[in-house]
Amino acid sequence: MIDKKELITVVEKALEGSKMFLVDLTVSSDNIIDVQLDSLESITIDDCIAVNNAVHEAFDQDIEDYELTVGSYSLSEPFKVLKQYEKNMGEEVEVLTAQGKKLKGRLISATSEQFVIAVPTKVKAEGKKRPEVVDVEHTFKYDEIKYTKNILQF
Repeated sequence: MIDKKELITVVEKALEGSKMFLVDLTVSSDNIIDVQLDSLESITIDDCIAVNNAVHEAFDQDIEDYELTVGSYSLSEPFKVLKQYEKNMGEEVEVLTAQGKKLKGRLISATSEQFVIAVPTKVKAEGKKRPEVVDVEHTFKYDEIKYTKNILQF
């Protein structure tokens, strides 16, 4: 069976100098390898082929007997790594809390410990007859949520 840590090292070395980053890498008990990449820009088929070739150079398929898939991470999938939060700063996201509450707002900051979204909320200001929509900031630690993902708008 292929060593996952060794595989991650090969993939990360192949990504050096590019704007791409590793989001997820799985190796099944049958040696089926799935590599998911994301980028600060777009990912081309040539980018995926380059990573695919780097893995094939490092691991002889005749000896290891593995199946390899290299692809770009889907826009509709939840974020898995901090770089995805950084990439989507200022974008509209949906957060599902551990308690099951969904919030939609603009991602305004992210660190390794937590992230903040600004959620448009109707608030009745003192002295005003009608409520106004203001951005209310919500801070989450990553273990307080089930997922964060993009809201795709067309």
